[in-house]
Amino acid sequence: MLPVDEDEARRGRTRYTLTDRELGHAWGTCAEAEGLFGPTGREAYELFGWVPEEHGEGGVGGWIGREMWCVPEDRALDEWLLEDAEALGPHPWTDGLLVTGLADHLPPPEEYHGTVLLHDGRRRLGSCRGFTRALPPPGRPDPPIVLRGLTPGRELRRALETATRPTLDLGGAALEVRDDRGEPFTELSLWVTVSGWRPSALGPDLIDLELEGKLAAPVPEPARPLWEQWLAGVPRTTGTWAGLDTRQRWAWLDHVLRRPRPHADVDRPSGRAYGLDGGHVTDVPGLYLALGEAVNGPGGYLGTDLYALADCLGGGFGHRGPATLLWRDSAVAREHLSRALAPDGRPYDLFACVLDVLAEFGVRVTLA
Repeated sequence: MLPVDEDEARRGRTRYTLTDRELGHAWGTCAEAEGLFGPTGREAYELFGWVPEEHGEGGVGGWIGREMWCVPEDRALDEWLLEDAEALGPHPWTDGLLVTGLADHLPPPEEYHGTVLLHDGRRRLGSCRGFTRALPPPGRPDPPIVLRGLTPGRELRRALETATRPTLDLGGAALEVRDDRGEPFTELSLWVTVSGWRPSALGPDLIDLELEGKLAAPVPEPARPLWEQWLAGVPRTTGTWAGLDTRQRWAWLDHVLRRPRPHADVDRPSGRAYGLDGGHVTDVPGLYLALGEAVNGPGGYLGTDLYALADCLGGGFGHRGPATLLWRDSAVAREHLSRALAPDGRPYDLFACVLDVLAEFGVRVTLA
């Protein structure tokens, strides 16, 4: 067995492992990686005749929300979703508003003429008389991914020695990430080519490997400081996320969703009693973070929406009914979550819906 200090040093050198997804071998391991964070795949739209909601923030500047739903007033078409929406401000010399976001799911059409009502799932933002796809704001090209201090595996070493072209296509690969304790942290899928390599200043026989290509799902920039927390290991106490704003809470919840859970399919015996500290349940991500930790402890997961919550309560995510839940400071969640908007703009009570789902799966809730 390695001494503790040698074991810790070895884990530090193998934070990142680049593997071939098809053949399964490791291209190499390293301690540092650059170029993993940043936006990509964003679409830009101009909203003509933008009228913000009276007395509301209107989403006229900065981050709008995790979701921005666009609902045609005449209901001739279904609503569209722009995720991680951000307003860039008024379009110069027009009455329009420029917005950007991710449009992978239920994307808006290229162009639409007709009154559109917009909301973020919590409040009405305003309306416009139509919109069209716009050119995204000019920006710098995505930086390369650089793996510093890489210990190349046998296959990569052989490929680099025999490469006859300036670039080497690695195809589909995975970057496996481990935390400071050596536990699985996350896995990123990517399609890359090797564009360069050089001896590394981090040690003899190590290289800095430069990759060009793209990540299947780049890590959002707001998640960078959260990664620094999580890489130290799974939180040891509940509510570590409480001081974060809503956008960072969503990033925290995304990581909770995606992080490996080796024993996730082991349900505890029925009859358990859970406790939920609801003092910080002031938004949707806070709701699901608190529920996840109530059932599965610090960093625990129990869904990201009502459908995922029901799926988790059905088994395989720690819970087996019947059970009881003491929800302390429940008035905070009732105040902030009772007035929500469905995708089509109809109001509903999210707090009541959560209680209904819990009851359906055998969780008797006591509100305190």
